[in-house]
Amino acid sequence: MILFPAIDLKDGVCVRLVRGDMTTATVFNCDPAAQARQFADAGFSWLHVVDLDGAVAGRSLNGAAVAAIRSAVCLRMQLGGGIRNRAAIEHWLALGVDRVVLGTSALRDPELVREAAADHPGRIVIGSGLSYKLGIDANAVAAVARQIRVPVVVSGGVSSLDDIAALKAREADGIAGVICGRALYDGRIDPAAALHLLSEAPQC
Repeated sequence: MILFPAIDLKDGVCVRLVRGDMTTATVFNCDPAAQARQFADAGFSWLHVVDLDGAVAGRSLNGAAVAAIRSAVCLRMQLGGGIRNRAAIEHWLALGVDRVVLGTSALRDPELVREAAADHPGRIVIGSGLSYKLGIDANAVAAVARQIRVPVVVSGGVSSLDDIAALKAREADGIAGVICGRALYDGRIDPAAALHLLSEAPQC
C-alpha cells in the first residue's frame, strides 16, 4: 500500500483545508518545491498534488508551483484540480506528471476519460471520496473496494498511524494507497513510522 503525502496548492503556497472549505486554508509552507523536497528526504516515493484554485476555476491556476515541484524532485507524482480537457491532460503528462487525477470531468465527460485512459494506460485515474466526520472506517472502505473491484486510494480522514494500520490490514480487499495531508504537516503522523509500518509484511 502506497502512502501519498499531499501538497494542496492555493495562491501558489501549500495549504490544508478543513473539510474542503476554501475559507479555512491554513498555510503550511510558502515554497511548494521545498515541501516536495522535504517529502523526498523523508523517504516517500509518490506525491499527490492538487491545484485547489484550479478545481474551483476549472483550469490550472497554480501551474508555476506544479512545474517547480516537478523540477525539484524525482518522486512519482499524481496531479488533480482543474484538469477538464484533453489539452490539459496532455500538457501535464508531457511535463512529467506520472498520473492525472480526473474528478469533475469524469462526471461531465466520461468519453474524455475513456479516450485518455486508452491512450495513456495507467496514467489516468478517477478521484472520488467517502466523507468521514470521525476518522476512517476501514471496513466500509474495504467493502467499497470489493464491490467496485478496482484499486482504491483513500483520501480524507486519515489522522493517525492506527488509521493507516487499519487500512493496511484490508489491503487484500483492494485498498492500494492512502493520501495523507494535515496529519503529516502537524506531526500527528511521523513519516518514518508510517513508511516503516507500510513496509512490514502483513500478519496472518
